[in-house]
Amino acid sequence: MSLAVEQSVAEPCTVAPLTATPTSSGRPLRFTDFDTLVDAFDYAASGLTGMNFYSGRLDLLERLTYRDLRDHAVSLARILLGQGLCPGDRVALIAETGADFVTAFVACQYARLLPVPVPVPPAFGGRDAYCALLRQMVSGSRAIAMIGPTWLEEWLSQALDGMGLKFHGSIARLRHLPEAAVTLTKPRQDDVAYLQFSSGSTRTPAGIAITHRALLTNAGAMAGSGLALRPGDRAISWLPFYHDMGLVGFVLTPAIAQLSVDYLATRDFARRPLGWLSLMDHNGATISYSPSFGYELCARRASTALPQGLDLSRWRAAGIGGDMIRPQVLDEFADVFAPAGFNRRAFIPSYGMAETTLAVSFADLNRGMEIDRIDVEVLEHQRRAEPPVLGANGRTRDFVVCGRVIPGHDLQIRDPDGLPLGVRRVGVVMVRGPSLMRGYDGRPDETARVMDPDGWLDTGDLGYLAEGRLVITGRAKDVIIVNGRNIWPHDIEHTVEKLETLRTGDAAAFAIDDAQSERAVVLVQCRTGDAAARLALAHAVGAAVSRVHGIEPQVVLVANNALPQTSSGKLSRSAARAAFLAGDFTSGGAA
Repeated sequence: MSLAVEQSVAEPCTVAPLTATPTSSGRPLRFTDFDTLVDAFDYAASGLTGMNFYSGRLDLLERLTYRDLRDHAVSLARILLGQGLCPGDRVALIAETGADFVTAFVACQYARLLPVPVPVPPAFGGRDAYCALLRQMVSGSRAIAMIGPTWLEEWLSQALDGMGLKFHGSIARLRHLPEAAVTLTKPRQDDVAYLQFSSGSTRTPAGIAITHRALLTNAGAMAGSGLALRPGDRAISWLPFYHDMGLVGFVLTPAIAQLSVDYLATRDFARRPLGWLSLMDHNGATISYSPSFGYELCARRASTALPQGLDLSRWRAAGIGGDMIRPQVLDEFADVFAPAGFNRRAFIPSYGMAETTLAVSFADLNRGMEIDRIDVEVLEHQRRAEPPVLGANGRTRDFVVCGRVIPGHDLQIRDPDGLPLGVRRVGVVMVRGPSLMRGYDGRPDETARVMDPDGWLDTGDLGYLAEGRLVITGRAKDVIIVNGRNIWPHDIEHTVEKLETLRTGDAAAFAIDDAQSERAVVLVQCRTGDAAARLALAHAVGAAVSRVHGIEPQVVLVANNALPQTSSGKLSRSAARAAFLAGDFTSGGAA
């Protein structure tokens, strides 16, 4: 990078290019003995590590050491308090991948304000819809200020006009305002550190209230037992900062553990997914996570040729989480990138959710992806996960083992009456421990529906235990019940997506009430307007589902990119079902 500067002499002035923060902090690693985020940031500031933000072309745009982060955040905290904000007030932060968001988030910690990360504008979507989302999230979180990037200030003015906020605008604007002459006081362990809006939030979003104690407990468990962080580790991420895996997993936990971390914006990863792996190689990163679709996208792009000289041999923790784990996707990734030194034993399947701060369970390190193959007939009719009988030719399903619950937490599988189930019995996953949320902000009734008086959280997910390790089978609300059989929508979608011309993410399966029973509906994204081709596709989908799953679904073809997604990029079956029932999808291609 070079800067043009006025000079009093003819000599040109050159500035050394930015260099990424070093991998070694120069201090002993600590990640289990902090009381609050402020304590963790203060310790990280005593070392040399920090955060590095890259462009889609892998140019280093911003370098933020933890020392600079702490100093900038303390100054910004006093400025925010000077705008009339008081400890406990909520501040909405547009979570663009960059130093400004992180600085604003940490400033809220020092000022004892409550940050509320909100999504950046989607790649496809209008200004009016995004402004409506901002108004909704500001109202739902009861925020009295909003900070966003400079390029969005005009949108903020449009969205927030008349809402009575004490401030809205960019950090650049805030820096021109005076600091309040106040003494910053530390938060307490049981103070709420931030509100996390889950990816499934819809019309009336509710923030998940996470305390400092819960965050530090969860981060310590991830850094300690889950990933066994050690000197020489470095992280890299393209995950969005407004999602729990991006925020907790790759913004807060690296800072708590004093790790240097390199970032690509999510939109840049989507355009050039192999840039993630090239940057990992260049900086020697050892830790990174992705949902299954990220691994799939990389394998698809590299299926014909690997980037020249790519070396992934240092990648020791390749985490998978955030959606149902597809074993065939990980197998393909491992095969494609084996020539680049990727070790399939680096895979670490895990399970978690925003209501538990992030992590619930981790698979064992250095064992890779472990599969539990079960008999589908037994699963669907008896809700038991039994291995197939040797030599039998019945249908089987491979599930990925997500490991043991993190230290200090309890996990049970329960039946619909709330009674614990034995091994290999499928039921609702229940979790208890110090990482759990305080509750849904301002929603005591919703909190009571998922958390019982004994502190157990109903995750809403179905699963079973095998040799003390958790296996997730799907969402309880998504199960399709036909003639007494429990059919998992992921199975139907996978069957459909294996058809020629279709790909992962092209199908959504769900149930609707039909008289006295349920009927399965499959929405399929179609990329052709040819009537004969559309009819052939609809018939092929129906035939495949009937042949593999023994049911006759209603097949509806929808436009490309029409299936709704959550803010984290996952298929939203509930939104797809609601849109279907509202008549938003035409039935011109129905079989």
